[in-house]
Amino acid sequence: MIRLSVDIGGTFTDVVLEGKGNRATHKVLSTPDHPEVGAMQGITELVASQGLNLRDVQSLIHGTTLATNALIERKGARVGFVTTAGFRDVLEMRNEKRFDQYNLDIELPKPLVPRELRIPLRERTLADGSVLQSPDPEEIDHVAQVLKANAVEAVAIGLMHSYVNAAHEQQVGDRLRRLLDPQLTICLSSDVSPEAREYDRFSTVCANAYVRPLMSRYLGQFRNALKAEGFAGSFLMMLSGGGVTTLEQAMKTPIRVVESGPAGGVALAAHVAGAVGSSRTLALDLGGTTAKICFLEDSTPQTTRKFEVARAWRDIKGSGLPVRVPTIELVEIGAGGGSIARVDTLSRLSVGPESAGASPGPCAYGRGGSDVTLTDSHIALGNIVAEGFAGGSIALDTEKANEAIEAQIAQPMNMRSVHAAAAGVIEMADEIMANAARVHGLELGKDISEFDLIVSGGGGALHATRIAEKLSIDRIFVPENAGVGSAVGFLHAPVSFELAKSVMRPLSKLDPDALATNIRTTRDDVLTVIGAVSPDLDIDITAHAELRYVGQGQDLRLEFDPDATIASEIARLETRFHEAYRNLYGFIMPEMDVELFSFSLSGSAHLPMATNPVNAVDDTVDRSHTERQVYDLIRDGVVSFDTIERASWVPGKPLSGPAIVTEAQTTTIIREGWCGTKLDCGHLLLERVAP
Repeated sequence: MIRLSVDIGGTFTDVVLEGKGNRATHKVLSTPDHPEVGAMQGITELVASQGLNLRDVQSLIHGTTLATNALIERKGARVGFVTTAGFRDVLEMRNEKRFDQYNLDIELPKPLVPRELRIPLRERTLADGSVLQSPDPEEIDHVAQVLKANAVEAVAIGLMHSYVNAAHEQQVGDRLRRLLDPQLTICLSSDVSPEAREYDRFSTVCANAYVRPLMSRYLGQFRNALKAEGFAGSFLMMLSGGGVTTLEQAMKTPIRVVESGPAGGVALAAHVAGAVGSSRTLALDLGGTTAKICFLEDSTPQTTRKFEVARAWRDIKGSGLPVRVPTIELVEIGAGGGSIARVDTLSRLSVGPESAGASPGPCAYGRGGSDVTLTDSHIALGNIVAEGFAGGSIALDTEKANEAIEAQIAQPMNMRSVHAAAAGVIEMADEIMANAARVHGLELGKDISEFDLIVSGGGGALHATRIAEKLSIDRIFVPENAGVGSAVGFLHAPVSFELAKSVMRPLSKLDPDALATNIRTTRDDVLTVIGAVSPDLDIDITAHAELRYVGQGQDLRLEFDPDATIASEIARLETRFHEAYRNLYGFIMPEMDVELFSFSLSGSAHLPMATNPVNAVDDTVDRSHTERQVYDLIRDGVVSFDTIERASWVPGKPLSGPAIVTEAQTTTIIREGWCGTKLDCGHLLLERVAP
């Protein structure tokens, strides 16, 4: 079976081909205005280099940051929002919480839908699902006229308590489809996020409507371009939660793929952690625009069913738009290869979050970029070998990088040399990433020094040893093909889908038969989505219940058996809830009723993998050790680094730092005080040497 994976990032597009015992990779610059153009360039060049064509490929897995960028940059569709009368301002009022209680200058992101396009409708479903007032068809007709007059490109419908009874949303949606352009995007909150908490639900359905026209158009163009070149296999999309799904499902609910690219890096880290026996792992994926971190326990990443996008205030939690869909618990940091370094008005050095991206890119790319970037700094120091950079697709201009660093960093800060200025930029970026990991670890109650570090992305291995030193981490793994890690991770991701339903009933008042029916219906929906990929997949189902004491706002998530008798599972869940609550808070309240807030079902199935893929070796390359002069900040001078190509490194043979390991898609720096070994599986192990 021959498979392709494509990861479109802010700077580079990575393509991986796997099959017939071989894995080949390729990296090209992204084309932000038309992402599919760069993707098709990378695909056709890679496939041709292997003596194949797209007719030989059975499946393609894709991940992209396009939806995320549209939300951050506010470049989505013009959306109209239809909601229950009296609730049009929920999107503006949010949850009435201040993320920084004592800061009078905080900023909140503006709603994706302006007030004049938030249209109230007189109707009401109560919390128990009963109908207090049905919508008037004539009023729906008036809503359609308002939407048409405002030339909206998409409509989000979020009515009160539709998570328990979606009849009104379906009625309104059906009538608007008949009255408006059949091609108009219409999204129901009961389809996108059928859960309680109206602000989260309304925000999620509006975000889905906001990016759906853009994503549907882009994915449609990409699919057509592939078909024109002969591709007839399955086109799958990476989900934010770490699995893959069908193209049709991704086009329907693109909000589920907003973190699809970063999720691939975590999928690779999970695979590598299992292969090397790392039980506690910190995954760091450093690309051209951002860095992403995630904690894993026993090869399983931290996950959540709610996250924020487009944070408006210094990346502080609570300042973004909430999205309630399954996702890997990631922290994104504005530090990537293209991150811009500058001296601020207080003569302080700063790095990011602004990025030069793919166009114009770093100064050294010679594409018109004029701002100093992290990549320029590595080139100036000699960390990055210009020959063969990005597989030879980009010729680096070291002189331009040096000139920009001298003018923009060294002179304004009265630094003695370009080397010192460039090293300062890299040290600043390392500290930004290390500090983000520290804070996230504290939030999760983790001792980072007990974790291994697994790095991926074009810049991960460049920064790994210094970041590990800052975090007191002693072991680092650099996966095979780390430079295109997210794209490789796509190939290891299972087909998966998760659905959640709110219940909000005390356990003592639950109807076991009704709950069992609800669970069966949800399970059928999950199986239908996964079965659309392939009817022959062996699907595993896991189920979780979210429980709390009646009246509380926080809940605990516990796994249950969806195949067991519901009555027995309810009793078991109540006992386990009290135990979990005591472990977390130190006490229980047995006099209080326990409430089932919601349940979720997740299906997962693994696709067939290629047999032992290995990278082809180019015997024309000189594989002898060489010496390279590199400036070292700790030594405050130029140091001789042993340089070796990764493909020629004999497994099991140690390599002590200072050393540089080169390959087409990335570079690994082994600092003094570290020793590296190439494992039989192809991954690199870097270990701190005892002083």
